[in-house]
Amino acid sequence: MKLSFVTAAKIASLIKQKKLSALEATDHFIARIEAFDDALNAVAVPDFERARSRAKQLDRLHRHHPENLPALFGVPITVKESFDIAGLPTSWGSLSFRNNFPAADAASIARLKQGGAVILGKTNISSLLGDWQSRNPVYGTSNNPWDLTRTPGGSSGGSAASIAAGLSALEAGSDIGGSLRAPAHYCGVYAHKPTWGIVPVRGHSLLGDKAPLDIGVVGPMARSAKDLALALRIMAASNTVTAGWNLNLAKPTQKSLNGLRVAIMPDHEICPVEAQISNSLLELAKHLRKSGAKVSLTARPDFDAMEAHENYLLLLNAALSGRMTIQTRERLRHIVAHAAPSDRSPGVMGARGAVIGHADWLHANEYRIRKREAWAEFFRDYDVLISPIASTAAVAHEPSENMGARTITVDDAEITVADQLFWAGYSGNFLLPSTAAPLGFTPTGLPYGMQIIGAPYADLTNIAVAAMLEKSWLGFKIPPAFNH
Repeated sequence: MKLSFVTAAKIASLIKQKKLSALEATDHFIARIEAFDDALNAVAVPDFERARSRAKQLDRLHRHHPENLPALFGVPITVKESFDIAGLPTSWGSLSFRNNFPAADAASIARLKQGGAVILGKTNISSLLGDWQSRNPVYGTSNNPWDLTRTPGGSSGGSAASIAAGLSALEAGSDIGGSLRAPAHYCGVYAHKPTWGIVPVRGHSLLGDKAPLDIGVVGPMARSAKDLALALRIMAASNTVTAGWNLNLAKPTQKSLNGLRVAIMPDHEICPVEAQISNSLLELAKHLRKSGAKVSLTARPDFDAMEAHENYLLLLNAALSGRMTIQTRERLRHIVAHAAPSDRSPGVMGARGAVIGHADWLHANEYRIRKREAWAEFFRDYDVLISPIASTAAVAHEPSENMGARTITVDDAEITVADQLFWAGYSGNFLLPSTAAPLGFTPTGLPYGMQIIGAPYADLTNIAVAAMLEKSWLGFKIPPAFNH
């Protein structure tokens, strides 16, 4: 058994059965990081001394009180650098914040600790979480364990690289524009973008904001769907500080693929994907039909996809505007002032969102709420919709800092990297849960994934579908260079 690649649930079980101590598990993953992370630069902020101390404390607890141990008891994990952890820096990859040492843990990290996890350190990110590469002036560039010349994605790229290479058993990341899903897609692992609001986001803000960020969520990343469900149950809780209601996620009603109602969207003209990926989704449709599922390649929620995408760009950049400097907002106001009213290009739409007035934001939000009703109607007939996550497998490192200006080649077409936000926003803008899971491999051996989109609060159904496909379609595979 390769401890590096067993599930978090299995590690916790071994520790509870006293076949492995928390310290032995912690030392194993520390040794992995020390042996392999020079090539990856995934673990930006190691915290090994405190991890060992925590593991020893848990082993003492186990000896004296072996009953009712929490689900992640003794499991070594890493978390995205953007989460506050008392005593460690939270910089978001910005030199201006490299000496920012928060006094308390982020709410979701505190819950993971209460769940028994041992935190080994923090993983690398893109600057201010604003890119699909993980590179910043504080910690440098992270590499993809399947090909070191390529990016592991962003902004949770260090998270995905760490999980794929067996440097930790579980991760906590965040997502507003694909930041959990795209790295999982690039590195061949699992991730879950929860229903908005079910996982507390306090302690995931450079400015110490108390209000949850529109669209933005935090969630788990793992090497198995089962671990996603395990971690989500621990991380999920009300974001509010008032009593009066409890979160109670519905259990999956579907126990097998037989009878599952699935819509598959293998491609879209707004943001094309490589034929390899769309063909894999068509093959998945055949597999699902053979397994007894009801499958449609044409069923969609009843709204105009371009209108929905433009609405997402407005609301996404409105949400992100709080991170922007006064100088950046003034530059974006200049862009808007000189753009033709008919200009609906992504750059202009993003600028409009960043400087949007309150009345216009209310109109954009009203559009979103109405289209959430269209999604609700869709989910009366279908359990999930499965789509791509990105247009290609992992791309080569690109030195340009401007994601909006970078291009990639999709078969014979050239698109901007930012065009892929279409796939992130199709579910994200409507605050829906989406699970990233492995889909296939390119002829050169690079992984790519799919996203399983579900109804609000049906997160566990999403993950259950991912678990079924993990057994019958494709699960996590170990990158060859790290398979020892």
